[in-house]
Amino acid sequence: MKTISIYDTTLRDGSQSEDVSFTVEDKIRIAHKLDELGIKYIEGGWPGSNPKDMDFFSRVKSSNFQQAKITAFGSTRHPNKDVKNDQNIKNLIEANTEVITIFGKSWDMHVNEALSTTLEENLRMVKDSVSYLKDNCSEVLFDAEHFFDGYKSNPEYAMKVLKEAESAGADWIILCDTNGGSLPSEVGKVCSLVKSFINTKIGIHTHNDSELAVANAITAVQAGVEQVQGTINGFGERCGNSNLVSIIPNLKLKLGLNCISDEQMQSLTDLSSFVYELANQAHWNHQPYVGKSAFAHKGGVHVSAIKKNSATYEHINPKLVGNVQRILISDLSGKSNILSKAQEYGIDIDAHEPKIKTILDNLKSLEQLGYQYEGAEASFELLMRDALGKKEYFFDFVGFRVIVEQRGEDEKPISEATVKIRVNGVQEVSAAEGIGPVNALDKAIKKSLSKFYPEIENVTLFDYKVRILDEKKGTQAKTRVLIESGDHDSKWGTVGVSENIIEASWQALIDSVEYKLNSFQKNRKSK
Repeated sequence: MKTISIYDTTLRDGSQSEDVSFTVEDKIRIAHKLDELGIKYIEGGWPGSNPKDMDFFSRVKSSNFQQAKITAFGSTRHPNKDVKNDQNIKNLIEANTEVITIFGKSWDMHVNEALSTTLEENLRMVKDSVSYLKDNCSEVLFDAEHFFDGYKSNPEYAMKVLKEAESAGADWIILCDTNGGSLPSEVGKVCSLVKSFINTKIGIHTHNDSELAVANAITAVQAGVEQVQGTINGFGERCGNSNLVSIIPNLKLKLGLNCISDEQMQSLTDLSSFVYELANQAHWNHQPYVGKSAFAHKGGVHVSAIKKNSATYEHINPKLVGNVQRILISDLSGKSNILSKAQEYGIDIDAHEPKIKTILDNLKSLEQLGYQYEGAEASFELLMRDALGKKEYFFDFVGFRVIVEQRGEDEKPISEATVKIRVNGVQEVSAAEGIGPVNALDKAIKKSLSKFYPEIENVTLFDYKVRILDEKKGTQAKTRVLIESGDHDSKWGTVGVSENIIEASWQALIDSVEYKLNSFQKNRKSK
């Protein structure tokens, strides 16, 4: 089986994304995760460009990696400067990495306008830099920047640049679609020509400005390229880099090429989430292979089919990349959705149970009113258990009140909530202050119930989303509130809908508490 070398530049190119920033500790943690995934090269940054990258290379020396090679990145020497005295080259050597990657210009326009030098001097810059670095480290990669645009402009010169890098001893020559404007047909044709022109191993580095980065990388591999460069989740400058999270399973599962092991690929979903979290970015639910929605099924026809054979609507087994199949609940649901969710929730229900129709009717009526259960499956489980007579009731709602008070022009408003509930016939009244009305309500509910059910104290509100359902009604519009709550073991979503945002929030909060108590009781009985 042919092996494709994977080169990750999340820590360098990925961190150039407008909304991404990693600490040195983040970068070291990500590097170890990439190593565990089986990545061959990890580009750590550009030594000398900023203190953070200098610190990374200093600290990463004490780390042990199973197979990954930490790589320093930089440019060729400056025009008309001795390579031995070039500070950029010195910084690369001082990083003391086993591998160094440098980029050089292969587009004549860039040489003339960006570097303001001659085409001949640029060729000398490439040869001098690669040759000198090769004498000071074990492996040198040459990134031919803007190669595809350079080839279109002046193919003879672009090829000369590659020849200079090869003659200087480069171990890899990487063809870069730096502006991300090339088409797969162009990339495939040019890669085939380069493959016949030089003997050095070649790689591909693509950007996503035309939404073609992954397609271009795969096409390049099919044309003979042996290394693919990219980032986790496609992070990168402008529209991003080629997404290794998509490229790796495409190479392995679709083309049958070796790049990482089967076991390592099962951690792909976790790695994607890990990098999103350290980058403080929202997860892309619809991301191919690893997204929350990648193997989610909503339509009743789809659900019925995948329960018979998942291949009917899934192009791979989600477990291969560490993902899971999900059955969604909505007004498009059918009997198969209900049965599948019942099985997921551990509810014993017969396929001919008449109450299934009741659940479906309730679901469709509630969604007509604005409820949505795709992100609030805890609320749906409560609805299902209630319809089947399997829901336990731990308290009765009596009432609540929320006061928001502004005491001074420069002071922040104070929110106070009072909650009245009844537990086993005993009425409990609790008040709490919060940084907002929902926070105050959340605190007051827990204050009322925790003395009866101490497990409530472990519940935390993680996320709060508001959606205006009928904007034309202005302040009288109906509002949907989605809340994500959780404890030490799991997270769950609940929903509330009302013209009053506080009431909608209350509904979602109460569902969250009821779900926790029902789950706790169910788990205790199972033990």
